[in-house]
Amino acid sequence: MEALLCSEIHNNIRSSINDFSSSSSSSSYTWPIMTSSSSSMDIPRCDWDLSLSAVVSSAPTGSDAIGAIEFDPSGEILATGGIARKIRSYRLSSLLGSRDDHVTTSESCICTPAKLSSLKWRPDLAGRVIGSGDYDGVVTEYDVEKQVPVFERDEHGGRRIWSVDYTLYNGSTVGASGSDDGTVQMWDPQAGGLEETVRPGSGAAICSVEFDPLGGPSLAVGCADRNAYVYDIRRLVDPIVVLDGHAKTVTYAKFMDPHTIVTGSTDGSLKLWDILNERRVVRTYRGHVNSRNFVGLSVWRHGGLVVSGSENNQVFLYDKRWGEPVWVRGLGEVDRLGSDRRFVSSVCWRQVDEDWCTLVAGGSDGVLQIFSGKRS
Repeated sequence: MEALLCSEIHNNIRSSINDFSSSSSSSSYTWPIMTSSSSSMDIPRCDWDLSLSAVVSSAPTGSDAIGAIEFDPSGEILATGGIARKIRSYRLSSLLGSRDDHVTTSESCICTPAKLSSLKWRPDLAGRVIGSGDYDGVVTEYDVEKQVPVFERDEHGGRRIWSVDYTLYNGSTVGASGSDDGTVQMWDPQAGGLEETVRPGSGAAICSVEFDPLGGPSLAVGCADRNAYVYDIRRLVDPIVVLDGHAKTVTYAKFMDPHTIVTGSTDGSLKLWDILNERRVVRTYRGHVNSRNFVGLSVWRHGGLVVSGSENNQVFLYDKRWGEPVWVRGLGEVDRLGSDRRFVSSVCWRQVDEDWCTLVAGGSDGVLQIFSGKRS
């Protein structure tokens, strides 16, 4: 099974994709026990009743590890991409309304020339165009309805792109990509010109880029040098904040709000940072298994929830108030020997609602599971 690897080799991401050969950890999570001296506010709890709503299986075409899951700005269209060199899109209402136990047909399927590591919808084009970053170092934008490429830039010297993002800032669309070449590049998608290039980690691979989703001027970067960086896109000379606290590669850096960032690392932890208060670590989250692969990280800002995939093929949900998981769900049964080579490779929250949540998790086997629920 082909995996999305992110192990450190001299502070860089591995350039080859190997079999996920070691058995995944199957250690169980022990829930906190309330004692007579414990306050109910001290006990991690899930305030949401989540249940499985749909399962989406891709056609059996070999390795189909899902590397990216993204909702369009309306929250109605779901797109996936990964090892299979395909961008599949689905209408959420159709998936949730299906009577079939397993959905196998997407509404749109775009074949791409290379394996995909990242997807992001253009925020200015109402869900019509999606950008992708691939293993050949190319950013390509596709018209989803027409299923054709409409824009391409190849500025990373053929080195794998791990992350792509867009923002609307001061009325203009800005794109960014992070690559194995150690650079973050920003550009104007409409003009196609290169705006800025920075090297946050002295040449170490860039694993994650994300603009402030609320439209502010900040850009968060996760890097293989074990640090995360925050830049002001109006002046990219030096980072305004360096977040130093992880023991291994920082694979993800996501905004909870303009002043709070969640980072994920192959040291097996997530960290919540207050970037205004002396780069303080507010909380560290542990429970999931992550030492080797990209397992996905997504933040639901309305609910204050963080979700991570895991190398033991489980989804771990954290409430930002507690360091322990409040909800854990396996995506498959382990075999009779107690091991499972599958793992959760991507996760995504739907950001539209406040009183109803939708969580999508994708696996290294190409299967999507959609969970939904309301506040309990």
